[in-house]
Amino acid sequence: MAVRIVTDSACDLAQAQVDQHGIEVVPLSIRFGDEEYVDRVELSVDEFYAKMAQTDTLPETAAPSPGAFEQAFRKLGADGDEVVCINLSAALSATMQSASTAAKSLEGEIPVTVVDSKALTIGLGNLVIAAAEAAEAGASSSEIVATVESLSDRTRMWGMLDTLDNLLKGGRIGKAQQLMGSVLSIKPILDMSTGEVHEAAKPRTKKKGLLWLRDKVLEFDGVENLWVMAGDPKDAGELIDLLEGSYEGEIHQGRIGPVIGTHGGPGVMGVSFWT
Repeated sequence: MAVRIVTDSACDLAQAQVDQHGIEVVPLSIRFGDEEYVDRVELSVDEFYAKMAQTDTLPETAAPSPGAFEQAFRKLGADGDEVVCINLSAALSATMQSASTAAKSLEGEIPVTVVDSKALTIGLGNLVIAAAEAAEAGASSSEIVATVESLSDRTRMWGMLDTLDNLLKGGRIGKAQQLMGSVLSIKPILDMSTGEVHEAAKPRTKKKGLLWLRDKVLEFDGVENLWVMAGDPKDAGELIDLLEGSYEGEIHQGRIGPVIGTHGGPGVMGVSFWT
């Protein structure tokens, strides 16, 4: 009996990575007013950022239905395989709740374990890849869950925003409420290492924010799996240029997709790594 891996589209994994490991991605939906798009299916990353730039309507996200997860679980469990589903932080989205509802409806039929990643974007994606690699190596579902939970505890993630407008509308500002008083004059940096949103710093320029992110990475010894993520690849390139002068390890680059981009807004970027 094999173990198959399911996640949601907040993972920001490239399609090639998803295909390589046979990962099933259940998409969230993105809404612009009355228009709704299925993430990764009806709306690409480029299309999302172009649309956000062209309209004054701030986008919103909607979690997948339990039925969408049930369909994925049935597809992967049809041959008797077990399923481990790793989701976007439960503190930020109802996505895990939908997955849990679907798993419960299949009790006694398909063994499904749902895991709160306490992470988002590539922080989630890296846990999903680690789970898939463990499954390929023959690990049991309980061993895979233990691996994911251990790596989740080691995941560190900080993001910098160009604006707080999207985060405020989406209601995801969490414990960073105190940032609101100086919205116009700062490039807020948020700590999402626990799966919740906390204020980390309030630099007044993008350059100072980039230097803060660089220095945060350099604070840690033994950094693994360092990723620089951004909605705009040029933003990621600026931070990578700063890091390459002082960080000796490999640096991976990726795109922040529509789910996190909806709440982070244009200009969203950040770093994720394991300690």
